Amino acid sequence: MTNRQLFLNHVGQTSDAPLCLNITQAEGSKMWDADGKEYIDLIAGISVCNVGHRHPKVVQAIKNQADKYLHIMVYGEFVENPQVEYAKALTDNLPDTLNAVFFTSSGSEATEGAMKLAKRYTNRTQIISFKNSYHGSTQGALSIMGSEYWQQAFRPLLPNVMQLQYNNFEDIENITNLTAAVFAETIQAEAGVLIPQNNWLQALQKKCNDVGALLVLDEIQCGFGRNGTLWAFTQFNVVPDILLLGKALGGGMPLGAFVANKKIMDSFTNNPVLGHITTFGGHPVSCAAGLAGLKVLLEEKLIDTVYEKEKLFRSLLNHSIIKNINSVGLMMAVEFDSFETNKKIIDVLIEQGVFTDWFLFCAHGLRICPPLNITDEEIRKACEIFINILNKFIEN
Repeated sequence: MTNRQLFLNHVGQTSDAPLCLNITQAEGSKMWDADGKEYIDLIAGISVCNVGHRHPKVVQAIKNQADKYLHIMVYGEFVENPQVEYAKALTDNLPDTLNAVFFTSSGSEATEGAMKLAKRYTNRTQIISFKNSYHGSTQGALSIMGSEYWQQAFRPLLPNVMQLQYNNFEDIENITNLTAAVFAETIQAEAGVLIPQNNWLQALQKKCNDVGALLVLDEIQCGFGRNGTLWAFTQFNVVPDILLLGKALGGGMPLGAFVANKKIMDSFTNNPVLGHITTFGGHPVSCAAGLAGLKVLLEEKLIDTVYEKEKLFRSLLNHSIIKNINSVGLMMAVEFDSFETNKKIIDVLIEQGVFTDWFLFCAHGLRICPPLNITDEEIRKACEIFINILNKFIEN
């Protein structure tokens, strides 16, 4: 049997029509399949590979740590240097109030941990989130996902959850002294790159402060420079009580985290003790890789080039069939008239060596979120292929 057949037979599937690309090598902004075909990667593993695939410094950090130890004990019991060093580096680059990091294995687990932390600290139970939001796919995270389509088959989910409209000032009034936490993506990614408007995020934080609820900002997808600043929330003059991280956090390795003030985080240490635990959270190899990735991001000044690359994409993707482009840095949604049009274009792009996909809550939007170190030449080549496909689409 071929690897494709073995994949379909023995690996758990998420759809009845997986792409089945057999990628055997990846480096920088490119991937190669088993036949040697090259692809320009415009989605970076959904914002995971911000410093590119297999950055040499990340790979070396993985090798160095593997030479010392892999898993040695459940998270939080031993002093493991990669965890300590990465937590210190993260908090050094965050506001002073965000000074304690709880590492997890994924972004979904970061969401779960933050929900528990908010309930424990506030002694409240209500969680508020927003429609068309995505915070993960585990049961708790699914409970605050902003779409009934993905929720309906798995109910009953967590009780006492309310969903509001993003960017709606009137809906903010639903936040009360019964609310433990409000979860919001700083920039709504899967909704098609929606941005907080007219100081709405500041108003949201003020309301949370007024009623004693915690503001939890999800930067699992938009953090680590993707939107042109290290953290997107700094663009809107707010500081969350809890920050969710994942995807690019591990430099290509599995890693998530939630970050809070130590006073809040210490709620997990008593009544009950072990208020939140994880076996593989903060795995030493993942933390070593993540720390190396953060250093690359800062030392190579990759964030400084994000806006210029965004402008280059926007200038080259000029075509009558494109209805709109939403973007903040290198997180872009190229909108067409329908999912059907978008899917046809995506399929041809992949056939011609440009890898992309669509958004969960914006199916007519094509995703562009490449590695931040994608070159101008690679951008030009990808956009040339893109425009040629659009021209042929019009002709047909």
